Amino acid sequence: MSTPPRAATPSSSPGPAAPRFAVVDPATGEAFEEAPAQGPEELDAAVERASSAWRGWRADPDARAAALLAAADAVEGAGDTLARLLSREQGKPLAESHAEIARTAARLRYFAGLTDPGSRPIRDGRPVTSEVRWRSIGPVAAIVPWNFPLQLAAAKFAPALAAGNTVVLKPSPFTPLATRLLGSVLAAALPRDVLTVVTGREPLGAQLASHPGIRHVTFTGSVATGRSVAASAAASLTRVTLELGGNDAAILLDDVEVDRIADRLFWAAFRNCGQVCMAVKRVYVPVRLHAQVVEALAQRARDVRVGPGLDPDTRIGPLNNAPQLARVDDLVQRALAAGARAAAGGRRLERPGYFFAPTVLTDVPPDSPVVTDEQFGPVLPVLPYRSLDQALDAANGTGFGLGGSVWGTDLDRAEAVAERLECGTAWINHHAELSLAQPFAGVKDSGLGVAGGPWGLYGNLRPFVVHRPHEHRSHDHRRDDHRRDEEASR
Repeated sequence: MSTPPRAATPSSSPGPAAPRFAVVDPATGEAFEEAPAQGPEELDAAVERASSAWRGWRADPDARAAALLAAADAVEGAGDTLARLLSREQGKPLAESHAEIARTAARLRYFAGLTDPGSRPIRDGRPVTSEVRWRSIGPVAAIVPWNFPLQLAAAKFAPALAAGNTVVLKPSPFTPLATRLLGSVLAAALPRDVLTVVTGREPLGAQLASHPGIRHVTFTGSVATGRSVAASAAASLTRVTLELGGNDAAILLDDVEVDRIADRLFWAAFRNCGQVCMAVKRVYVPVRLHAQVVEALAQRARDVRVGPGLDPDTRIGPLNNAPQLARVDDLVQRALAAGARAAAGGRRLERPGYFFAPTVLTDVPPDSPVVTDEQFGPVLPVLPYRSLDQALDAANGTGFGLGGSVWGTDLDRAEAVAERLECGTAWINHHAELSLAQPFAGVKDSGLGVAGGPWGLYGNLRPFVVHRPHEHRSHDHRRDDHRRDEEASR
């Protein structure tokens, strides 16, 4: 196994005169640092370097495996520094930041074991040997949102790198700093220009998605932006993988034990201040249990400690940015104006920063945007149902289809109900828990393509087929075959 060369400095560093933009601490609402605002020329240079680095990186799967393992070690070694910066710019509690760093390292280790996809023979009865082999596709653009900037970055660059591609990574302008630091950490383990971080506001992301030197765009974000990314990539017939969020429903069955599942259900909705694509975003409950479920969730919402992510007692931090705070507030106020009631929360908190009280809504009109849209905040509508068919129709009745869950005591019955959910992943008695080895994909507007596990690796490869005659066939037999072919063609 060869040892990968060591990168001296991160190739994403701009020149000293480069323009910069402010990065805001969501716990205060004040800028605390700046990041480079890179432009088209710097983007062109990054893609060109990625293309040059691809030639060597794709050649040696053993070297790639060693480099990814070293990268995982480097991430863990910088864990404390990365976690504190992540909490500062994203807002999440420090414990959640540490968990995100651990997941980032774990993903690198997982894909280090998949750097050699091997080959597969095709046996179809013909007198030839056919074999499917796998080749990398070239520079990959990874465009990442602000809710899990490091973990989602690794979900994109780890399989791409394992497959032998190089990566140009663009984080959200709301969370560029921890990603730039991650790029610097990884530069000590990866060959130069194999992974490049570029930062800036729009149109940088659109320019990256449409760049003719990019062969695969992998994007996580809103449906509207995902459509725009796909349109941009189409000009170069570039492959796209899109994870476009969700509006996951949880269906509670009539045999559910509310007290036993309330904590799990609450955190499935409110982790990371509800800013999770596959969080529970609406709950459907039998009429007779509705009041009990509302009160169990509301009590937890009232009692949970909300504060800055760097405060060790904080369980829920602020929303990440001012536009998202305004959106969540608008959705809640519109629901209240339409007749909904806040069993807990329902308002911004009177303090600096982008804080919104954890909110549990009841008496919500089923067609309210807080139910039908993706809130992406600390808000949970709880809706009663009279028949299971009614609950399933409502759960499946939006344009989203990322995940869903069913909660009950009879696991066989719960699984039968889960089979009827129109989504990519269904959980029973838990939610939003993913193995690194499983596929992750949505249906309908929730995405295009597959991430996770071997499926995520093959999404970064292309098949290459080789045909050759069987070794045991003699020269005379091959000559006879050729003569018959000529006669048949006359």
